[in-house]
Amino acid sequence: MGGVEGWMYPREYDEAITVFSPEGRLYQVEYAMEVVKRGSTILGVASPDGVVLAAEERPESRLHLTNPSQKLFQLDEHVAAAVSGMRGDARVLVNYGRILCQYYRLLYDEPIDPEVLTRHLGDLIHTYTQMAWVRPFGVGLIIAGVNSKGVRLLALDPSGSYKGYRATALGRGEGKAVDLLEKRYRAELTLDDAIRLALEALRAASPSLTPMEISMLVISRETASLRWLTPEELQGYMA
Repeated sequence: MGGVEGWMYPREYDEAITVFSPEGRLYQVEYAMEVVKRGSTILGVASPDGVVLAAEERPESRLHLTNPSQKLFQLDEHVAAAVSGMRGDARVLVNYGRILCQYYRLLYDEPIDPEVLTRHLGDLIHTYTQMAWVRPFGVGLIIAGVNSKGVRLLALDPSGSYKGYRATALGRGEGKAVDLLEKRYRAELTLDDAIRLALEALRAASPSLTPMEISMLVISRETASLRWLTPEELQGYMA
């Protein structure tokens, strides 16, 4: 430790991950959360019939052959994740989540519970807030899935903490999207209603979005399976 008589200078708290400042803050974790706030808007909406994940997918260049900024990922047949923040960090967590899903099927012969998956991912993320030679993951996740008890929608932040939601959003458009979701959400939403609400919230955050700039998937509670929506389907809902 630097400073005088064992105390650290303010800049040293700023650079250390494992040391709390005198105000009880971990600055590196707060910086990672700021990365999430500056990322693309992602959101999820749960209904009794299933759950919807949606993301803003604006291409970075019209010269790209594929979209390198993918924000939605299938983890298993019944669970998926939306990510906002650093894509490299997201890729590591997505791959780890997929391994967990397959390991759980092999070990227990049943699909993993979405909250169990989120807790394991949170444990890994939290580990990276405790060691001085690493940095926190600069990514936030919304994890959606179904289990025998119903539909689950959870948000996980760079500190490793997670919460369950009926509907939520992350990224630069979080404020506007959440405001609309709070006003328009109803507990009795059908899956089609949830799709429309997700599109409304996404366009509230970014009004100029077109169907080609939106990614959306739905996980049905009845079938416990995931389906991607096409731009043509999105156009129909937006109309």
